[in-house]
Amino acid sequence: MAALVEILHARGALITGSDVSERFYTDEILEKLGIKAVPFAKENVTPETDYVIYSSAYSPEKCPDLIRAAELNKPMMLYSQALGAVSETAFSCGICGVHGKTTTTGITGTLLKALPLKSQVLAGSIIASFGNSCVMTKGHEYFVAETCEYQRHFMAFCPKKIILTSVESDHQDYYPHYEDIRDAFVDYILKLPSGGDLIYCADDKGACETAGIARSKRPDINLIPYGTKAEGEYKVTFGTVQNGMQKFELGSSGEFSICVPGHHNVLNASAAVALVSRLLEEDGKSVSDNLESIKKALLDFKGGKRRSEITGRAKNSLGQDIIFIDDYAHHPTAINTALAGYREFYSSHKIIVDFMSHTYTRTAALLEEFASAFSAADEVIINKIYGSARENASSANVSGKMLAEHAAAHHPHVTYAEEFDEAADTALKMLNENSGDKYPEGYIFVTMGAGDNWKVGQKVLEKLNS
Repeated sequence: MAALVEILHARGALITGSDVSERFYTDEILEKLGIKAVPFAKENVTPETDYVIYSSAYSPEKCPDLIRAAELNKPMMLYSQALGAVSETAFSCGICGVHGKTTTTGITGTLLKALPLKSQVLAGSIIASFGNSCVMTKGHEYFVAETCEYQRHFMAFCPKKIILTSVESDHQDYYPHYEDIRDAFVDYILKLPSGGDLIYCADDKGACETAGIARSKRPDINLIPYGTKAEGEYKVTFGTVQNGMQKFELGSSGEFSICVPGHHNVLNASAAVALVSRLLEEDGKSVSDNLESIKKALLDFKGGKRRSEITGRAKNSLGQDIIFIDDYAHHPTAINTALAGYREFYSSHKIIVDFMSHTYTRTAALLEEFASAFSAADEVIINKIYGSARENASSANVSGKMLAEHAAAHHPHVTYAEEFDEAADTALKMLNENSGDKYPEGYIFVTMGAGDNWKVGQKVLEKLNS
């Protein structure tokens, strides 16, 4: 919603808005625009209001603002519908997938910022290289947006090109079976025009299957694979990890480097390179003439808010370094991949992860997958489950403690700490031990998940620095 506010504000709209009272990092974005969110109330919607745009997190039957909008017969649009309306005004590209959407969108925007294309990019989180904003704007001819599969929201978007990063079971409250979510992605791809590009990850089984089904229905769609299993100009060959950089080769275009950890981020970067290359060609410009700009711009991407975000540094009582990282990974595949990336990137550090699972339905459906996802960490702390407003927690047949018990069958060092104060105390004890000869550079402390356990990292960091 904050990113959409940025886009509409840049186009001259007069915007007011309401939200819960808890302060969130998006408040900073709004305040830079001179906009302050107020508490929900009927009085927020007036006869002068032209449109009411709202998040799917709020019900038109329960939210007082939306009830008042209906009484005044004001046009109401979901965020996804408004984003779709914006996409109709430009040559638009959608970035989708169960994992990696925000990072891939952030990298794409970082590249476009350095390229001679009039473009605007919307990501689902704050991106450092966007000037700590969710939006990068240098024109409106090309529009690239992160598009979400939940409740088929992306079906309102009008894409000319699509990046598909991954497809697997998720959002089990809406997609009970894998085939349900796969078919949603297929339907989205079928929105491409004749000759439209589907840039998909050849290393992801679900993405390959989805691309194949879409191709069988629409042979006029261009399939452009990327990854280690791809052939052609976007085939990835992983290189070394040195001095805080991952090196990789892409087709015949030579060596590229990124400054964020994990093989998955190399794949995300490859998808972004493929998309901007196709846009350059669309605009009649030479990719080879802009290749060095692309390679240089890749190094400018330093991640996004809650995406492998380094939130602080401290020293323990022995003088050893501790790097604090916050990561949004909330699906077993993303957890496993992210931790493996940290293990490779920070090979001389001991890794402690504090994890908070998001939604009871996802945890119950993927319990064993979650339980076995922490192998790259040295110590695991598990919190209570962060429930969704769309769930009935009282009827849930799973808990954070149950997840910790299952995880202990796969990992030798699992601790359950239900509340954040307990988790912070547990982490402090672990971080004040000697990391040993195996990990001479100290510790990485990662708070991971889509809940609010980033507060654990904040508590630990404050205690260490005081």
